[in-house]
Amino acid sequence: MPNAAVPSSLITSLVQILGQENVLTDPYNLDRYSGDALSPARAFGAEKAFERLADVVARPASTEEVCAVLKLANESRTPVIPYGGGTGVMGGVVPALGGIVLDLQRMIRILSINPTDMTAEVEAGVVLEDLENALELQGLMPGHDPYSVPIATVAGAISTNGVGYRAGAYGPMGDQVVALEVVLPDGRVMNTRAVPIQSSGPSLKHLFIGSEGVFGVITKATIRVFRQPEAQVFAGVAFDTFDQGFNASTEMFALGVRPTLVDLTEEDEGIIFHLLFEGFREGVQANEQRALAICTEQGGRLLGPGPTVAYWQDRRQSAENYKVEALGKPRSVRWSRWRGRRGFDYLHLGLPISKVLEYRKQADVILAQHGVRVIEYAIWSRPELFSMLIVSESGVTTGSRERLGEAVEQVLQLAQDMGGIMEYCHGVGVKLNHLLAREKGAGQEVVRTMKQALDPNNVMNPGKLDL
Repeated sequence: MPNAAVPSSLITSLVQILGQENVLTDPYNLDRYSGDALSPARAFGAEKAFERLADVVARPASTEEVCAVLKLANESRTPVIPYGGGTGVMGGVVPALGGIVLDLQRMIRILSINPTDMTAEVEAGVVLEDLENALELQGLMPGHDPYSVPIATVAGAISTNGVGYRAGAYGPMGDQVVALEVVLPDGRVMNTRAVPIQSSGPSLKHLFIGSEGVFGVITKATIRVFRQPEAQVFAGVAFDTFDQGFNASTEMFALGVRPTLVDLTEEDEGIIFHLLFEGFREGVQANEQRALAICTEQGGRLLGPGPTVAYWQDRRQSAENYKVEALGKPRSVRWSRWRGRRGFDYLHLGLPISKVLEYRKQADVILAQHGVRVIEYAIWSRPELFSMLIVSESGVTTGSRERLGEAVEQVLQLAQDMGGIMEYCHGVGVKLNHLLAREKGAGQEVVRTMKQALDPNNVMNPGKLDL
């Protein structure tokens, strides 16, 4: 088990490696680096994880410096928590046992863009928006387009296997990873080959996709990039019932129609299916025509492009607000943004397509029993991926948070019991850590075995992924 605090000699060694200005130990910086966008109000049952601050923040500028820090940490059995933009929503960078927060935001070089290979090689700390801007100059774009483009980093998105607005066509971030450079816990550097497919043994890059830094530190990534589309067509479709829109989405995917954007949302104002078709002209025309015909067959009413254009233009606004109001600020500032919404949570569940509508019915019963109401249901990027935004009917009252937490626990377990998963786009962090073994079953022992082999001193982001 790592030590409770770091010795002064370790701080001295870090300064020798990185320079005084890149080793932070003052209370202000330790506080603001000791978490992400998850507040204790949404960390039902995991509040104790927030009691510990980082002991030191280290800011390397190269793979070599990351190696030196990890060797030092491994020898002294000091926890290391990789830190990208600090924009996660599950507490993946909370230093549950203290230690070294490894801030990768100085590693921001875009090393190469290759229009022939259709790849870009970047360092871990590159912000998604900076990559997007660099690619645009060459008529290219990334496939990963989450709301957090202005603030999230490439390695952070890989470490949580994030899902973005273009995932209907391009999949989650992990699908776009071609190769990785990773520093292992003992300081060794591992590189995977920059080819899309291999049959020469297990694909080692997948060990680090969605793994929240528990096996090593991603320092570089080669990711797929895509040409700017020749054509871009937006469409909105209204439905009388969620089931109608859901059935339209399942038929599209069964046929192989892959809109770039797939967002079926039910709110109090009604049910709307947001669709975006991108790519070469003939393909866009064919996909749009067939998709809208399917929607009409299922009872949909075509609304034209207007609602979806407005939705698309506003898709990053919350991240822009967060960048101004909260990014890099102390935890109390970030947490205060949610004071008016403490009685809420959002859930992102993956289920077999055949189980989604039945899951919704059963979840509604559970939530109602706890005085919780769903104010938004959604299918995002694929019909298997079902989301809910929930609130306490009574607002923030005595016992309402406990009831909300119990409801969340039960509907997450319901998804698992129906053959699904409890989260499809944000990672586990500290929020869902306690349910992971329940979901993985014997697979969790496999993960623990790999962890023991790679990181016997348990220095890499301890307390995450139930490790």
